[in-house]
Amino acid sequence: MSRPPALFPLFAGLETLEGVGPKTAKALEGLDVTRPKDLLFLLPYAGVDRGRKASVREVVPPTTVTVEVTVGAHYPPRNKGKPYRIAVRDAQLDFQLVFFHARADYLQKLLPTGQRRLISGKVELFDGVAKMVHPDHVLRPEEAGELPSYEPVYPLTGGLTQKQVAKAVGSALERVPVLPEWIDPALKTREGWPDWQAAVRATHAPEGAGDLAPTAAARQRLAYDELFAHQVTLALARSAMRRGRGIATHGTGRLQAHVLQNLPYAPTAAQKRAVHEIAADMAQPLKMNRLLQGDVGSGKTLVAFLALLVAVEAGGQGVMMAPTEILACQHFDGLQPLAELAGVRLELLTGRDKGAARRAKLEALARGEIGILVGTHAVFQKDVEFHDLRLAIVDEQHRFGVAQRMELGAKGVAVDVLVMTATPIPRSLALATYGDMDVSILDEKPPGRKPVKTALVSAARIDEVVGHLRHAIIEGRQAYWVCPLVEDSEVVDYASAEARFATLRAALGEGVVGLVHGQMPPADKDAAMARFVSGQTKVLVATTVIEVGVNVPNASIMVIERAEIFGLAQLHQLRGRVGRGAEESTCLLMYQPPLSESGERRLTILRQTEDGFRIAEEDLAMRGAGDLIGTAQSGLPKFRIADLERQGSLMAVAQSDARRLLTDDPDLESPRGQAVRALLWLLDQDRAIRLIGVG
Repeated sequence: MSRPPALFPLFAGLETLEGVGPKTAKALEGLDVTRPKDLLFLLPYAGVDRGRKASVREVVPPTTVTVEVTVGAHYPPRNKGKPYRIAVRDAQLDFQLVFFHARADYLQKLLPTGQRRLISGKVELFDGVAKMVHPDHVLRPEEAGELPSYEPVYPLTGGLTQKQVAKAVGSALERVPVLPEWIDPALKTREGWPDWQAAVRATHAPEGAGDLAPTAAARQRLAYDELFAHQVTLALARSAMRRGRGIATHGTGRLQAHVLQNLPYAPTAAQKRAVHEIAADMAQPLKMNRLLQGDVGSGKTLVAFLALLVAVEAGGQGVMMAPTEILACQHFDGLQPLAELAGVRLELLTGRDKGAARRAKLEALARGEIGILVGTHAVFQKDVEFHDLRLAIVDEQHRFGVAQRMELGAKGVAVDVLVMTATPIPRSLALATYGDMDVSILDEKPPGRKPVKTALVSAARIDEVVGHLRHAIIEGRQAYWVCPLVEDSEVVDYASAEARFATLRAALGEGVVGLVHGQMPPADKDAAMARFVSGQTKVLVATTVIEVGVNVPNASIMVIERAEIFGLAQLHQLRGRVGRGAEESTCLLMYQPPLSESGERRLTILRQTEDGFRIAEEDLAMRGAGDLIGTAQSGLPKFRIADLERQGSLMAVAQSDARRLLTDDPDLESPRGQAVRALLWLLDQDRAIRLIGVG
C-alpha cells in the first residue's frame, strides 16, 4: 500500500523546514520528532497570556506582562559578572530590563534609546522596584502582530528553545493538506468536531487554557483519530487472524452436563454466559480469538474446563498453557477432579518430562488418546504433535503480546484461542491492549468464597504481627509474608527478603519458614514452593513472585510489608492468594508512617472493596495508563495525544467504529476506507499498512 502523495511534504526531512538546521533536527529527535508530521502531533501542554496591557501597573508581580515601552538609557555593567540594565517607560511607569552575560552591541541594536518597542516577559519586584529579567520577546511596534495574545508552550529537550520549536511547528503547519474525512460523519456531527486540518491548526493556536484541556473539541478530535487508527490496526489483525479458516467445533453438551450435575455448587450467571459465548465462537467456521477476563477467584478454571470439553465432545483435543511450571502443575491439580467427573484423559507435559515417559505421552497425544493436555510453553516444541487440536487456552496473557498470539494460532491448523487473565483492567485499557480480541468478563464470585478481612498495621507493630503468626501456626494455618521490591534493584530486594527470612526463622523456629525470591535458581524456587504447598513450611517469605496464580487453600494469612509502595492492582492480586480455603482469611497491610496522601488513598480503597474492576479503575485514575500494566511488558501503545485516563470513553466508540468499517469494507477500498489509509500513514500504523498489503 503506497503513501498518498498529499502526505509527501509531511514525510520530508526535518531540515526542509524553515529555521531547522542539522543541530535543531538532532535535538528534535529527543522529542520523537523525525519528520515534519511529528511536529503536528507535538501539542503544547501549557500557554502564556501575552495579551497587551497599557502598563505594568495593571498587573500584580511576579507575572508575565506584555507592554509597549519607550527605551531610555543603557547602563552597561561596571564590573564583570554584574548585569546590564536598560531603563524603559510604559504609559504609566518607569522600570528596568535586566540582562546577564549580554553583548552591549547586540543590546544597543535590539533596544535603541529613544525608540518604542513591544516587550513581553516576567515582571518581578526587587526591593520595591519593577524589573524584567531577559524579556521573552522584544518586537518593533509594526511587528506586534507576530506575537499571539496567548502563546503555546511546547515540551522541550536539551538544545531546544520555545522559539525554535514554535518556528518549526509553524513551518510544518504550512504543509498541512486538506484530507478526505475518515471519521464517521454521524459521530463527527454529534460530537461537534472540526475537520482534521482545522483541528491541527486550532491545537497549535490556543486562545486560552480551555483550548489546552483534553475536553477541547480539537484535541478530542485528534485523540479520537489516534485511538481509531489504533483500533483499525487491531481490527485488521483480528480479521487477518479470522481469515485463516477455523474449524467449526460443535460440542454435544453431554460431558459438560455430566460435570455440572456432579458439581457441589451451581455455576454463576457470569460463568454460564462466558461458556455460552465461547461455545458459540467455537461453532463458527472462523478462528476464535477471545479473552476471558476474571477477577481473582471468579471461577475461570471451570469456564476453561467446560470450553475444553466442547473440543473433546466434538472429537478434538484441547491444550491449556501456563507461564510457569508451578502454575501448570496447579492447573493440572485443579482440572484433575473435573476430568475424572467427565471421564476424559488429562495429562501434564512440562520440561521435566524426559525419556520414555515423555515419549509415551507424546505417542498417546498423537493418537488422540489424551483429550486435554496441560503444560508450559514446552507444549509447542517441534516433537509435540496433536491428533486434532481444536482449542488452545493461554493463562496470564500479559506475559504475551499480540505477536505471540498470532504465532500460537499458527501451531494448530486452525486452533481457536482463548486467553485467560486474572488481572482486571479498566475497559479503556483492555480495549487498547486486547482490541483484536473478543472479551468475556467474569464479574461475580462463585458462592462460598469468604471475603478476606483487610487491616492496616503500622510497621512499628511488627512484633504483634509475628505473635499473631505464632498462634496461627499452632492452629495449623499457613501464611505468606511479602517483602517489598526496594529501589527496583534485584540485589537490594533479595537482601530485604533474606533479612526478613532470618528474623522470622529466629522468632518462629527452624524449618517453619521458607523463602522464595527472584534471584533463586528456578529449581530451588520450585522446591521451596512445593514445601509450602505440601504444608512442610508454614510461612513463606517471598518477593512478588507469588503474585500470579499460586493456590494454597490452607494459607489464610497474607502479610504485605511496606504495602504503601505497591500498586493497587498488585496489592489486590497478592491479597487474592488467600481466602481460597474454608478458613476466615486476613490480609495485613503493613506500612511505614507517615503515609502520603496517595498511599493512604490506595490502602483505604483496598480495605473498602474486593472488586478488582473497581480497584483497577481507581488505579488508572491515580497512576495513569503506562504505569498500570508496566509499559515495558504491557504492549500498551504509546499515545501522543490521547489520554486514556480522561478520554478513555472514546476507546469503546473507536473500537465499534473500526470493526463496523472493516465489516463493510474489509480492504479499505471505499472512499472512507481510502481516507482511513491516509490516517494510518499519518499515525505510523505500519503493522496495519502491512496487513492491508497482505490482504
